[in-house]
Amino acid sequence: MSDGVTGRLGVLGGGQLGRMTGLEGRPLGVEFRFYDPSSEAAAKQLGELVVGDFDDLEALRRFADGVDVVTYEFENVPVASAEFLAERVKVFPPPVALAKTQDRLIEKQFLFDLGIPVAPFRAIEDLPSLQKAVAAIGLPAVLKTRTLGYDGKGQVVLRTQADVERAWAALHGRPLILEQFVPFDQEASIVGVRGQSGTAFYPLVANIHRDGILHVTRAPGGLSAALQAAAAGHLNKLFDAFGYVGVCTIEFFVVGESLVVNEVAPRVHNSGHWTIEGAATSQFANHVRAVLGLPLGSTQALGASAMVNIIGALPRVADLLALDGVYVHLYGKRPRPGRKLGHVTIAHLSEIETERRLADVLAIVDGTR
Repeated sequence: MSDGVTGRLGVLGGGQLGRMTGLEGRPLGVEFRFYDPSSEAAAKQLGELVVGDFDDLEALRRFADGVDVVTYEFENVPVASAEFLAERVKVFPPPVALAKTQDRLIEKQFLFDLGIPVAPFRAIEDLPSLQKAVAAIGLPAVLKTRTLGYDGKGQVVLRTQADVERAWAALHGRPLILEQFVPFDQEASIVGVRGQSGTAFYPLVANIHRDGILHVTRAPGGLSAALQAAAAGHLNKLFDAFGYVGVCTIEFFVVGESLVVNEVAPRVHNSGHWTIEGAATSQFANHVRAVLGLPLGSTQALGASAMVNIIGALPRVADLLALDGVYVHLYGKRPRPGRKLGHVTIAHLSEIETERRLADVLAIVDGTR
């Protein structure tokens, strides 16, 4: 473009993922427009904000006018809205990626059909079907809502027969899925990016969750080259199946030297936040590059890194900034229990120093120091 603008990108959703996409895209000369139901969206400082419900077609039409590409920062955008926009402007990742990942049952069946390993699962319509599924799958198992659950919400672990009716009472009234509980050794995830002329994969990272919310990511995750190759292979199958463009993430359970998919996120991901300081090109910059048709950047890790989420309450930021190798990202959100307010990255230190610094950061974030 002759006016110094590399591209005009519309982002459905104005949360922290949209905010970080804007922060990484602005240095590339990209202009941003965000769409969110809240006038207080975290991304509003990075570009124009259009406020509207996700099914408001007139507002969506205004949002799309004048942008080159539309993308999204979370996977619960209504598929019909994404398809409406795709009739007017390029939408990447394609709406089919939303259609196959918003519903856990559809997602699991899609992965199974592609030959990607998932835990045994059953659709649940009523209490008798739950009892039948428990008999088929065995215990322990996890009863989940098929849509809208995230960060551990909308799921109940069943360990004994006594839990079956309790779980049904807690979640009935919504479409449900029962999945076999996976006795994992480690939780891991891979972030990859497919551009319009190639693909690239970040290192497989190790994750620790607390109360269902990602707490700590270590990158690289210390997992084998065989697991890295397997994870990249699974993600590449999705790229091909979707005709995908952009960043995508798969979360896995690691069982010995095998991977079982937990879920797919067709977007930039919390477990990839370390890439802002810890990789040659961040996941956010590569997402922008991919959807705008620009060359992808290197996904090489710059040594060891770690990431800690700030959840619920803000720590003493000055204490974090006093530590070498520590980078603080705040999202401009008001504190409340269970809310992601920011994250801390540890980068550019040795592996031993990274672990020591991680202990310091956790003490400050958790309020024990």
